[in-house]
Amino acid sequence: AKQKGSKLVVADPRKIQLASESDLYMRQNLGTDAALLNGMMHVILKNRTEGFEETRKIIEEYTPEKTAEITGVPAEDIVKAAELFGTAETATIIYCMGITQHTTGVDNVKSLANLAMLTGNIGRESTGVNPLRGQNNVQGACDMGGLPNVYPGYQPVTTIDSQKKFGDAWKAELSDKIGRTIPEMLDGLSDGSVKALYVMGENPVQSDPDAAHVKKALEKAELMVVQDIFLTPTAKMADVVLPGACFAEKEGTFANTERRVTRVRKAVDPPGDARADWEIICDISNRFGYEMAYESPETVMAEIASVTPSYGGIAYDRLEGEGLQWPCPDRDHPGTKFLHEGTFARGKGLFHAIPYKPPAEVVDEDYPFWLTTGRVFAHYHTATMTRECPQLDAEVREGFLELNPEDADTLGLSEGDAVKVSSRRGEVNVKTTVTDRVGAGVLFLPFHFLESNANNLTNPAFDPIAKIPEFKVCAVKLEKAA
Repeated sequence: AKQKGSKLVVADPRKIQLASESDLYMRQNLGTDAALLNGMMHVILKNRTEGFEETRKIIEEYTPEKTAEITGVPAEDIVKAAELFGTAETATIIYCMGITQHTTGVDNVKSLANLAMLTGNIGRESTGVNPLRGQNNVQGACDMGGLPNVYPGYQPVTTIDSQKKFGDAWKAELSDKIGRTIPEMLDGLSDGSVKALYVMGENPVQSDPDAAHVKKALEKAELMVVQDIFLTPTAKMADVVLPGACFAEKEGTFANTERRVTRVRKAVDPPGDARADWEIICDISNRFGYEMAYESPETVMAEIASVTPSYGGIAYDRLEGEGLQWPCPDRDHPGTKFLHEGTFARGKGLFHAIPYKPPAEVVDEDYPFWLTTGRVFAHYHTATMTRECPQLDAEVREGFLELNPEDADTLGLSEGDAVKVSSRRGEVNVKTTVTDRVGAGVLFLPFHFLESNANNLTNPAFDPIAKIPEFKVCAVKLEKAA
């Protein structure tokens, strides 16, 4: 896109590789995304539009100068970003975990939607608000009801119609109660209201915030079953470990961020006793006396289509090539290339007035540094797979702490020094990397490495709506290791 003349604006507290390709790079202070977006909209509203009164009242406060004070981004860069985005014939917003992993994650996404609607960049090709999910099938998991409040196709568990539809399909009496989020499950283990946990393809000992709290909660489980492809730190705590098959060892589908459902085809047999997840689940269910008679992933997809309107026309024989994008309500439907063409699903577009709110934890005299966590290119999540791959592991073999040269000079630290990073929840010993990729007062620690687990430090405070923890910002102190 850049080679064809597109403009690229990157906003990130850490100077990621993509920033070097951008027309404008903005390094905002941690947790100030909504303020930055409000500042851009202030410029656009002032120059190009009128109306949207409730949102306007909030945005009017966010002059470029005030926004610069909050975010640390120069006022002239805020104006430039607004002009680049607001005057483009088509503009696309792409965001990742840096937007959502905050106590204000929902506010941040709503602010992005405000910006897209304000500039007319929705409901047309090459526009929209596009999340790049943390894993390749997060969209598919959500589509299939991997959330506590919905059945497949985002059909609410609280409605009588949904209860009846899925109850009839599954020949079971279903509850109308919303389930628990992961933080609520851990709290339930702690207080005894949850007795057992079935963990599939997840490594909460390393991936969840405040690791000490997570371990204590898991230790209280009367039964913990872990189903995974490697013996993860979480699996080592389990009472029962069930060996699953990886993506190349089973049939199925993935759904990506553009709602495209594509086939996954088995390339090799799983090793040893490992089996596809759906087979394991069916066998356990049958042992419990609830019959699951699925013959293959294709028969599972047929049931999905029968109870999920947005997947109604999706079937394996239609997924050759590039697959299909839902909504695809029937067999004759070609799929939906982009959403909201001509109108919004709810009728009128809904603006949300979003004021800036600071992070749940801020720096002070005791914990004077901001810490943000994230990934490196060579490793995937908790690295239980990538550290088993010698070529990838050789790229980055151990954890590291990025700090700005100014802070290194102030603390008398050099490249590769051993340091201790502490928060109100725990500590990590790690070696330094001195770089201007982070700003003064900001530290970066990847979460891939158990021996320097970033989530020993992170704050378990979470967004009140999405319940996503604030992985991206907490307060820490830094000192030379003893």
